[in-house]
Amino acid sequence: MPLESITEKFYDDIFNINVKGVLFTVQKALPILNDGASIILNASLVSIKGGTAASVYSATKAAVRSFARCWCVDLKDRKIRVNALSPGYTDTILMNNMGNTKEVSKAIVEHVTKTTVIGRLGQPIEIAKAALFLASDDSSYITGIELFVDGGAAQI
Repeated sequence: MPLESITEKFYDDIFNINVKGVLFTVQKALPILNDGASIILNASLVSIKGGTAASVYSATKAAVRSFARCWCVDLKDRKIRVNALSPGYTDTILMNNMGNTKEVSKAIVEHVTKTTVIGRLGQPIEIAKAALFLASDDSSYITGIELFVDGGAAQI
């Protein structure tokens, strides 16, 4: 939503889902998490990129990224690792229906595809594999990071 159109309700709705929801879900899960667990927060490449009419959503994803930085310190005594996974543009039904017509949706996909170094949308399985890595013992020395799985879009 463009800056001049943002309403308090819009702001509250987006922050309640993306920030408040994450905070209290993790808080409620803490008693059942084993020491040494891995928490993976879903952020987005927009946590570090500016975009038209995206300020509120982007701010929520930056907050989620900040949670990973802070909570990894808060939970270090329990050896719980906390990381943020930031997907880029991914080939999903939502991504392919961003516009109000098929032609507009196709143009959006073509535009964002050009912003990736790899030159294509990511596949959901590629995001899942990155999450699996962060959940596994293979990432036992990784905490507090934001892992971009974005075809390079946030890196250039």
